[in-house]
Amino acid sequence: MIRVDVELPNHAAYPVVIGALALDELRAHAPSQPFSIVDLPVYEAHGALLGACSSVVVVPSGEAAKDWETLELILSCMAHELLDRDSVALVLGGGSTLDVGGLAASLYLRGIRSVYCPTTLLAMVDASVGGKTAINLAEGKNLVGTFHQPSAVLADTRTLATLKDEQWRSGLGEVVKAALVEGEDLLSLVERSAAALAARDLAAVEPVIAECVRAKARVVASDERESGPRRALNLGHTFAHALEKVAGFGSIPHGVAVACGLALALQASERAGLLEDRSLRARVDRLLRTLRLPRSLGELRMSHGALAARELLDAMRHDKKARAGRPTFVLPRQAGALELAVVLDDATLLALLA
Repeated sequence: MIRVDVELPNHAAYPVVIGALALDELRAHAPSQPFSIVDLPVYEAHGALLGACSSVVVVPSGEAAKDWETLELILSCMAHELLDRDSVALVLGGGSTLDVGGLAASLYLRGIRSVYCPTTLLAMVDASVGGKTAINLAEGKNLVGTFHQPSAVLADTRTLATLKDEQWRSGLGEVVKAALVEGEDLLSLVERSAAALAARDLAAVEPVIAECVRAKARVVASDERESGPRRALNLGHTFAHALEKVAGFGSIPHGVAVACGLALALQASERAGLLEDRSLRARVDRLLRTLRLPRSLGELRMSHGALAARELLDAMRHDKKARAGRPTFVLPRQAGALELAVVLDDATLLALLA
């Protein structure tokens, strides 16, 4: 078990349980009949893990769930079931389901408790920890959201066996990001484990999940509201969110876009004269190749179309981290050492995105 320490009113430290029987601990963290939010594929594959629930609301899978319609559906179901401030929302699914389900829990009656049960690799290593909730707008990704920490995270690795290959690789993109943010120890672990991770070896992935969660928990504990060090977790994401928006939300899996964003961030850091570890680009390139993730924007374009530079730049101006319409970037100096708010001029960005 890993503890995520947050020191805010009504947000106590909470456990993250990782393993093949994590959901067996559900009753310790939720009442006997919690209100459950689950996406359709997960409900079909793992609905039996929910046990007896007072109500289950089934939502679309992936980015399609992160809209006003789904949020309203969940909130209306909560009201219909007469949930009160002692109720617990059990959210079972991937990162998008956790985002919208967590947002609903944060808004209903100004906030009820939630327990997250991530079922994808990406959700286990990233989305389930830290309390970010969100839906998308047509103008950009995750523009509407709150900070609302869960009361527990139960990452049952049995659910990973049913992931599609693209979902698995998407999770690996966030693993690589976590390694670059955390530093050499985690990066070396991921490099040593890369072949096994690519082969979907669950024995190899469990310790990697645990180390990614520990790394994120340390960052969240120091900066819950993303006013300082937590901005490091946005490495690759300004590029990635633009790629997702231009391609159409849901077309490029988030972690796949992040992998391309990491390659672009390293390239940008080198152009800006910030990259101190001259071997880092080659190391990340080898790692992405082993994990079957895109190593460049050109490679991503081969599978997802033009992704025009001007459209990507415009999307970045709507990014939630932008200031006065100017996108900001997290750029690496070396593994574990990042510049957190770099502004690049349009000419440099268009050259990167050409």
